[in-house]
Amino acid sequence: MSNEAARSSRTLPLLPALKDATLSALVACGLFFFMIGLRTEQGSTGALEITTRFETFAMLVALVFAGSFLRTLVFGRGPIPLGRAIPPSLARQVASASRFAAPALLIFALLVPVLFYQNRYLLDLGILVLTYVMLGWGLNIVVGLAGLLDLGYVAFYAVGAYSYALLATHFHLSFWICLPLAGILAAFWGVLLGFPVLRLRGDYLAIVTLAFGEIIRLVLLNWQSFTGGPNGISSIPRPSFFGLPFADAEGSFSWTFGLEYSPTHRVVFLFYLILALALLTNWVTIRLRRLPIGRAWEAMREDEIACRSLGINTTTTKLTAFAIGAMFGGFAGSFFATRQGFISPESFTFGESALVLAIVVLGGMGSQLGVAVAALVMLGGFELFREFQLYRMLVFGFAMVLIMIWRPRGLVSTREPSLYLGERKT
Repeated sequence: MSNEAARSSRTLPLLPALKDATLSALVACGLFFFMIGLRTEQGSTGALEITTRFETFAMLVALVFAGSFLRTLVFGRGPIPLGRAIPPSLARQVASASRFAAPALLIFALLVPVLFYQNRYLLDLGILVLTYVMLGWGLNIVVGLAGLLDLGYVAFYAVGAYSYALLATHFHLSFWICLPLAGILAAFWGVLLGFPVLRLRGDYLAIVTLAFGEIIRLVLLNWQSFTGGPNGISSIPRPSFFGLPFADAEGSFSWTFGLEYSPTHRVVFLFYLILALALLTNWVTIRLRRLPIGRAWEAMREDEIACRSLGINTTTTKLTAFAIGAMFGGFAGSFFATRQGFISPESFTFGESALVLAIVVLGGMGSQLGVAVAALVMLGGFELFREFQLYRMLVFGFAMVLIMIWRPRGLVSTREPSLYLGERKT
């Protein structure tokens, strides 16, 4: 009996795997036939014409069939066992390797302008990634540490950008003066958002913050006499190297340091500027986590009622989280305005908030390193699939589903505690 039981346990569930794979393929046929197999295009006469893409449709159905078949063979029927998805030995190796990940990423970021000085595309991509890293770290204070679901974070991004643009164009203030002012104004609007949502939690908080972001966008769109409306604000002054402009003229940056003029000088300066702002955001966040206000954020995230019963003022705690997170969003917005030289309400839609929130969630809420890795993977992944516009969002959604299955707490779900009760054990 024992030999028969052993043989039966080693038998692969081929028939159940085939049944599950066939059912999944039929569902994929129903979903993908009209979305992928058929496509409407405007012909030369102006009428809509239907074109077929049955080869792509068949390939996707075959991938679904193969994936479902392998899943049933490996895990069997039922939900995937998350505890066994990653072996404990591999998890320990990943945890030990993550200690060197942050210094390695920092060194690589410092060397990017040196390694890719002649590649303008990679430098611009690095600036974009660092901008979203800074936004992710700012939103991580609100969502990851304080546990407040904010879907309108792009509003503070917009306030910082428009504050810098209006101050620089109308009052001719320099970047170094407009930068802190933009952060202060964004923090003020963060406090204004915090007051109406003091009694809200969960889905209700998310709805109110989403409405706040849309209100800010609509105000920027319709207040044409102040914000320019849909035309936006153009001719925003570019930043200078402490008064030295990046131009081919006497008294410029290249003339002062005896360098041959190159437009890449300004791009490299912008790269190191956003890197410094992102590192400042990271350093301030880490320091705040170790202070009483940071521990109050984490306590409120775990249980707000218990936090209130311990005598913690939840009103002040929420307002400080919104204000500090909004301040860093304002800093990032002011950098965005000076980098682009032109801003409009179309740059601050809900999609930006959703992208930053996805970076925080996928990276691991409360994890600084996870947010940086998620921003690098997501923004870099978008650029890798730029040539495949039809399949970019499909692959992106599939990758998010896989991460939520195997890493439900994010890419980097473990982090060092902010306070030890006793002696730290190795």
